[in-house]
Amino acid sequence: MVEELKELLNNSYSPYSKFPVASILITKDGRKYKGVNVEDASTRAGSCAERSAIFSAISDGVKKREFKEINIMVNSGEISTPCFVCRQMLLELFDQDSIVSCYSNTGDFKEYTVKELTPYPFGSKDLK
Repeated sequence: MVEELKELLNNSYSPYSKFPVASILITKDGRKYKGVNVEDASTRAGSCAERSAIFSAISDGVKKREFKEINIMVNSGEISTPCFVCRQMLLELFDQDSIVSCYSNTGDFKEYTVKELTPYPFGSKDLK
């Protein structure tokens, strides 16, 4: 997984933050979906790597709760976790015990569950 993520970092379009991020999502039936962060000058219309991978899977017909895990690498020696917008997407589509593996570009990593990353979830019941 580390080498795949490192190679995928090269596809990031991050001229403003200079912070490439790559993500590989794996479904419960073993399919892989890749994503990278894509920025624009307004900083609002871009997308994070995690959501890019999720959107690709959804576009291919993957349904809610068919996601098994997501692997994320930042182009830094430090491990970084998903932003809060991405955490909300994980909460919406993944099981609470799904694994989120966060890697540095040196291969160091930490694993979290979706539940650990979203201790105070916002869900559909909050919209009523």
